Amino acid sequence: MSGRAKLQTDGERPALRLERRLKYAPERVWRAITDPAELEHWFPAKVAVELRAGGAIRFTFPGQDSTTTGQVVTVDPPREFTFVWNDDTLRWLISPDGDGSLLEFTHTFGRGDPAIAKLAAGRTAAGWDVCLDALAARLAGQDFAQPQQWHGRMASYVEEFGLDDGEVLDDGTIRFRRDLVWKPVDEVRALLPDEPGWHVLQDPREGTRVEFTEAAGDDVPAQLARRHEQLDKLFAATHGVTLPDWPPERVEAVKKHYAEHPPQG
Repeated sequence: MSGRAKLQTDGERPALRLERRLKYAPERVWRAITDPAELEHWFPAKVAVELRAGGAIRFTFPGQDSTTTGQVVTVDPPREFTFVWNDDTLRWLISPDGDGSLLEFTHTFGRGDPAIAKLAAGRTAAGWDVCLDALAARLAGQDFAQPQQWHGRMASYVEEFGLDDGEVLDDGTIRFRRDLVWKPVDEVRALLPDEPGWHVLQDPREGTRVEFTEAAGDDVPAQLARRHEQLDKLFAATHGVTLPDWPPERVEAVKKHYAEHPPQG
């Protein structure tokens, strides 16, 4: 049984929380989330782990020769497995649930500026959704087909988490910041509107993002709505998807949203 990811905060850090109710004993789920041979079937990277507190955990992504190394924090079979990866903390908590288990997973973004790290929550939630669905399939002895279309999955979470909203800074500047996953910078630049204010940035740990800034005009809600639509279309275009123009009712709804909830950066 699957459920939508929730975006929360842990102190000042953004955190994603996902749950799965599984029809398997905690011991079986524990093996699926800690045994490298099992992880190969659902985790996004190949894993080598020293299964002890303080032990190293290494990740190798498909098509890459280099590895990244994290550190195991907690090993409490068959209840809790927690490790740090690229300054992010991943916590897997298993508890008995009837004749099965409840798996609670929390991904806390520990790297960099919390506001920038939070931008990646949409793609990260979509990715973990798929991983946990693949885990459930593995436990059931079923094959799992990776989705081919990611734009809709990520865009849904971006909207749900409010990561598509613009903001008005203290100096009156309108700003939008949008995560573009790991798209090549040159490809993104080729898709930008031919006007000033657009910038593409890429960080080796945060991925690619676009930032747009301009001075606020006389009708800020309308201005924000227009730029919001442009950012939605840009995000879709980086995935080869062409979105139609917003219908009038969508434009009015977003303008109303910005008028009733003035965004402050």
